[in-house]
Amino acid sequence: MAADARTSRDRRGVRMEGSKRRSQVREVAAGLFDTLGYRETSMEAIAAAVGIRKASLYYYFTAKDDLLVEMHEEMIDLILRQQQARLDEGKLSWKEHLLGIMTDLISLQETHPGYLRVFFEHFRELPEAVQGPIQAKRDRYGEFVVEVIRNGIAAGEFRDTDPGLTALCILGSCNWTYQWLRPDGKLSAAELAEAFWSIYLGGIEKR
Repeated sequence: MAADARTSRDRRGVRMEGSKRRSQVREVAAGLFDTLGYRETSMEAIAAAVGIRKASLYYYFTAKDDLLVEMHEEMIDLILRQQQARLDEGKLSWKEHLLGIMTDLISLQETHPGYLRVFFEHFRELPEAVQGPIQAKRDRYGEFVVEVIRNGIAAGEFRDTDPGLTALCILGSCNWTYQWLRPDGKLSAAELAEAFWSIYLGGIEKR
């Protein structure tokens, strides 16, 4: 029987609504992409790991490309919304905005394990039709970081420095944590973000 639009049943007899099943498939696929590699992971392997038939998997995602697109969009849309919400609230200092951005980025390792490798290493595998729109969102997020630094300089919260170069340094250090940050590590994502933030604000020169 084909998967229903609202519910489906896996091989253990567990019924799940369509939106929850899509989310489950994305999470399972992200884990496989992270450990096995995107190119090496087949749709058959994803279906087996989820516990559904391959035909049922194709009901939700017609190709691996579809999974890749949704993972990229979910990640970038989330962090764009989080920063826009802080800006709309209008209550934080620019220092606090910077901490929020760094926390958002590093916390993805806890909230979206497996997605980050896909996001940073497999952009070129996205269908050409969606690469432009997703890159535009990535660029917009980079602009958020530059704007926070630029506004912080204008407000006297940060010393006068190159906003674009500083933003690249911050994004690079936060984004790279997906390579080494582990859930059982000494610091949580939030604690690591605050440590990074403190280093950027104070520098390492003894005064």
